[in-house]
Amino acid sequence: MDTYASLYVIRGEPFRSGTCLNLAAPETVVGRASNTYSPDFAFSNAFISRKHILIRREGEQAVLYDCGSRHGTELNGEMIEPGQPYPLQSFDIIKLAKGMTVLHFSYVFADRTLELEPLSITQRLDEPLGPMTIHWEKRECVVNGRRIAMSEKEYLLLQLLHEQANRLVPISEIKGSVWPERSAGPDGAPDVTMDELNALVYRIRKKYGKDTFLISSVRGSGYVLETDLKSHAR
Repeated sequence: MDTYASLYVIRGEPFRSGTCLNLAAPETVVGRASNTYSPDFAFSNAFISRKHILIRREGEQAVLYDCGSRHGTELNGEMIEPGQPYPLQSFDIIKLAKGMTVLHFSYVFADRTLELEPLSITQRLDEPLGPMTIHWEKRECVVNGRRIAMSEKEYLLLQLLHEQANRLVPISEIKGSVWPERSAGPDGAPDVTMDELNALVYRIRKKYGKDTFLISSVRGSGYVLETDLKSHAR
């Protein structure tokens, strides 16, 4: 059977980050293996249900179903209802059991492992962010009572990632939003190097604290802000 879409593992033992799981069968079950049952793709975390999610090919569309999992499934940061259909789009982020396993869905697949560079803080998604508030109008972030002013580029990047929290934001979109003054490069996006983009993310981590913004980088694709910042922004 031909592969029509893929899941890339951002986090989820026993798979290495970046592992590509090709979707080819009409129905694919993702869950946890037991002595009597083995899903199509098995994760080892105890919070993952044996039959956690089902991805069904319906026409040319991949559709996600939660199979009544005990600890739930999120699609782009929103909890989904068990048994209900949720059509998938490229760049969707699927979280199982409150982020114990995180998957990136795409209709564009590769024969090799996708290179992911998850920042170290993404291994700690189950820890609280702590007292933090963003004041967009003032362009400042308050972390543990300390007011930190945002630079222009920090503001533009954080606002873009925040508006699409829990979704993968493509590199071209980031370049266009954060560096609109740059002339276009060969790919049509502003002429910005990955070193510049990575340096900006590094400065944000260093300036605001490594546990404040949970950002993961999918090399060659984009960035994901994995957080519930919407409840802290003003």
